This record gives sequence, C-alpha cells and structure tokens, in this order.
Amino acid sequence: MELFIKKGTPAHRFDRHWQFGIGSDHASQMLRKDYCEQVKLIHDVLGIRYIRFHGIFCDDMDTVQSFEDVLGIPGTDRLREWSFRKCGQVYDNVLDCGMKPFVELSFMPSPLAKDKTPHRGLYGANTNMPENLDEWARFIRAFIRYLLHRYGEEEVKTWYFEVWNEPDLQHPFFKGTQKDYFALYDVTARAVKEVCPDLRVGGPATSGSHWVGDFVRHCRENNIPADFVSTHQYVGDPFIGVSAEPAETAVNILTPEEQAARNREFFASFQEGTPLLEILRKLFGDPTREQELDRDVFVKNAELTRKQTDGLPLYYDEWNMCATFSAYSNDTRKQAAYLVRTALNMEGKADGTCVWCVSDIFEELHQFSEEFHGGFGLLTQGGIKKTSFHALKMLADVGDSRLEVSMPEGSEVEAAAFCGGDGMQILLYRQNLKQPDLPAEPVSVSVELDRAPYEVTLQRIDETHCNPLKLWEDMGSPADLRRAEIENLKQRSEMQTETPEWQFENGVFRYEAELQVNDVYLIRLRLVP
Repeated sequence: MELFIKKGTPAHRFDRHWQFGIGSDHASQMLRKDYCEQVKLIHDVLGIRYIRFHGIFCDDMDTVQSFEDVLGIPGTDRLREWSFRKCGQVYDNVLDCGMKPFVELSFMPSPLAKDKTPHRGLYGANTNMPENLDEWARFIRAFIRYLLHRYGEEEVKTWYFEVWNEPDLQHPFFKGTQKDYFALYDVTARAVKEVCPDLRVGGPATSGSHWVGDFVRHCRENNIPADFVSTHQYVGDPFIGVSAEPAETAVNILTPEEQAARNREFFASFQEGTPLLEILRKLFGDPTREQELDRDVFVKNAELTRKQTDGLPLYYDEWNMCATFSAYSNDTRKQAAYLVRTALNMEGKADGTCVWCVSDIFEELHQFSEEFHGGFGLLTQGGIKKTSFHALKMLADVGDSRLEVSMPEGSEVEAAAFCGGDGMQILLYRQNLKQPDLPAEPVSVSVELDRAPYEVTLQRIDETHCNPLKLWEDMGSPADLRRAEIENLKQRSEMQTETPEWQFENGVFRYEAELQVNDVYLIRLRLVP
C-alpha cells in the first residue's frame, strides 16, 4: 500500500463519537474499589465521559424491601419500603471517577414484578413486566426525586435516562412483547417527565439496530416523550445474527422439548471436571473465526437507523466486534484493529457511541478465574490493558483535524491521518475478521512537508507489542495470577514509543513498514520545535 499526503489536503473536525461513553456490566460493581479504579482509568486516559450499566434496580441493590425480606415472617410481604441508598452510592462513585451516568432504568425489582422469579443467570435480574404499571410509575417518580435531591437538578439534567435493555430479546432480557415494552416505556417516560420535564429520556435500547422506526412512530403518534433513540450493534452476535431483520425472525427458535434434547446431547459429551470456559467456548463458538460476517454491518445499519429517527439524536450505547462472551478473538489484536477501523468509519453516523465494555470484572454469565477468557472488557480482571484499550488510546492521542486522504484500491492496509498538537499523526491498520495467516504487506507513507520533522515516533499493536494475551499464553495460560505476575504483565505489555527509520528528501517525508494481519501502527511527526 502506498499512501501519499499532499500539502493542503482538506480536513474536517474529527468526530470522537466513541468518547461519549462506555458500557459496563452490572450496577453493583461500582461499589467495588478495584472496579472504580478501572473506570477512573478509562475516563482519565481515554477521555470517555459517560458510563452505562445494567441493573440499577436489581434485587442486590435493595431498592424494594419488605418486612418479610428483613425478618422472614410470612404474610408481611405487603409491608414494603423503597430505598435508593445503594443507587446513590453507585452514582457517587461514578461522579468521583469523573464520569456521568447514562442511566439504564432496569431491571424490575422482584417485589414489583408480574412474575417474582428472577433470572437464574444475569446476576439474578428479574426481566419481567411490572405487576402494576401505576405502582411502577410511582417507583420511578420516587427514584427521580431522590436523584434530584441528592445531586441537584442542574447536574441530573446532564444525564440520560434510558428505558430497559434489549427488550427485543425475550431471552435473556425481557419477558414480554414489543407491545409490552411500549407500554412500559410510556409509563416510565411520562413518570420521569412528570417530576422534571427537562430530563432526557429515550429508548428502545434494542439489540442489532431493531425496533427504531417502530419506536419513533409509536412515540410520535401517541405523544410519548422521547428525547433520543438508543440501540446496539455487534458484528458477531450469538442471538440474532448481523442483519437489520427483526430479532424474532433472526433467532432459530426451538420448542422447550427440542431445546432440552439438544442440551442433553451437547452436555453429555463433557467429562466431570471440564473447565467451564472450555464448555462455554464450544457452546457459543467464535463467530468472527467461524462465520462469514460483514465487518461493516455497524456502519451500514447506523446509516439505515439514522433515517428512522425522525431527527432525534441517535446513540449506539453498545457496540463491539463480537457479542459472544468467551470468544477467543475478544482478547486478540483483531479486536484492536476492528475498533480503530470501525470508530473511524462511524464518523458522523451517530451522536455518540459506547464501546462494550469497561472490564472483565463481569458477572452477566460467570466470573472466570482465567485472566484472559474472551471477556468483553478493555481491561482484564486484574487491570491489565488489553489490545482494545491500546487501540482507543491511539484514537484518543491523534489530533482534532482529520485529513481527507484517499486510499489506494486493492490493499488490506488502510490509513487515517490527523493534524493537531505539535504536528501530524498517521494511523495504519490491517483489519481482517478471520485473522488469516498471510504474508506481511509492505506499506509506504509519503507526506509533503515544508521541512523535515523534528522528531518521528512509532507506537504499535502487533504480535509482540501491546499483546498481553501472548505473554500470558507464553506463561502457560495460568488460571490464577499472583499480584506480582499481573504487575509484570502490565509492564511488559504497556505501549512502547520507538524511533523508526525514515527519510526526508526534496520536501517529502517517507516511512516504510510491513504490517501483519490486524496490526495497528501510529506514526507521529513532530513539526514544531
């Protein structure tokens, strides 16, 4: 690939949509010291402003407690109280980390639910409709009043309030239909606005860019408050595939009897003592390695979704390469190359996005003992920066003006160039979902300049740089790491700044490299003393 950047190349302001927010797993994790330290790192180093997590009303947050819960006396369940003390502790910690909440109003406190039985997974979340919509509305109004009292109206007006998470997925996130969700949204949005009309409320928080047109039409036709639209998008998804088709038609739905038979056959093949990670990986697989997927589905669906919003702000508050927990690819540099390429290609397609997610301190399925287990996080449980963290750090470090460079055809290597700070920055990346074993591709970068750069530096993500997974595997993939081993991995996988070879002749800077599949390079040219 040969890239030539001429003097006077047009530029536009770089859209840092991905710095709007970050996804997180479970509200109660913000009560953990180690988790808060990781959130603060994400804010301080990557410049991310909002954080969104599930389950602020889950039973472990103790928002609804009965006398029977306290002393176990039968028949006293009707004697209840509402408490948002733990919610306040969570949001205190969010603000102390420098973030602001993107409040996901979920899930249902079991005492208020139509079905009191919580989910066996999902940290015991109850994903049912409320037993009484009026009582739910009173609960929401009390919650909003609590926030306004604790933080003040001017602060809370800077937050976002989103109703539920992925209601289009009846298993695992919502026991109801689209009609049920719209009824839940209506009462919730109106309850929020009744307390403070200036608060921002929206939805439908669906998977795969679903329901957006239906949601907007419903709100417009019924005069329901909606200040923004939110939805999610991944390339590889274990539940719904990668298209914009409705979720209920994209899922291969089995009867309970068929599913039970399939489960018996599948799990009978494992011996006792088989690591749970091995079982989960065989159950879910790794779509990016095993299927033919469209790496541009996020960009394409965002363009379609934007047309359905009727002018409302659009937030993709979950996105990443793969929605399959435990997929090996989640820990590899393929993840880094995907984040860089997609963040760049998503410029102007949404008002803000949130990469999923902060950390492998993650309870939705299982907290594995292996430091690298295909989790979604930018950081491991021990706080080791994964390739995805370093990718977003590269994007954070480029200038605010993006040059409108044209790419030569026929090359897997792509590039983006920026101006800002003390000079110019050039990102090179060779993204491929399959991670094939291909020869290195030569790259030549030429830039017209008035004079030679004062300094040229290189940072890279490749097989031997910023790759803690490889270092861990070289150790034998130990299931449990001592603190000293974690600190050693942190140091050895930290971003290194190198001085590469380069030339400057006849007013042209030249740099040459060879990129392997899913390598990411950042070249910085310092142009002022």
